[in-house]
Amino acid sequence: MFQNNIKWCREELQMTQKELGFIFGVSDSAVCSWENARDSMPIKKVIRFCNLYNFSMDFVLGLTRKNEHYGKFEINRAIVGTRLKKLRTELHLTQQALSDECRISQTTYSGYETGHYLINTNNLYYICKTYNISMDWILGRTKDPKIKK
Repeated sequence: MFQNNIKWCREELQMTQKELGFIFGVSDSAVCSWENARDSMPIKKVIRFCNLYNFSMDFVLGLTRKNEHYGKFEINRAIVGTRLKKLRTELHLTQQALSDECRISQTTYSGYETGHYLINTNNLYYICKTYNISMDWILGRTKDPKIKK
């Protein structure tokens, strides 16, 4: 699990856990679990949160301390897959090596790269944290692949 800024963002918006849960169709205990890193916020909900309240993915999930304002965006699995493949090839890793490092099957990782599956929050976070890569970049929200602390 990872540290995140979900609680800080929610409090900055002057919302309760119950109110945020209502917006996302989950219980306040689910929001509490996200905030305390006992569970990860599903990637589509993180994207929606960032779009609704103008936060960067890197900031919300604790990869950087500075919030960049990138504007709204739609997730595109093909872009995500292309950028994951670009990162992997630049690191000179095979799919098997990267999937082993992430503790997922090579088939699952291949599905991320081909755009068949949308990468989950935990796997994306792990890759971004390990290689100092911007989550916003992988998701196609920015042109800069490096995280600016």
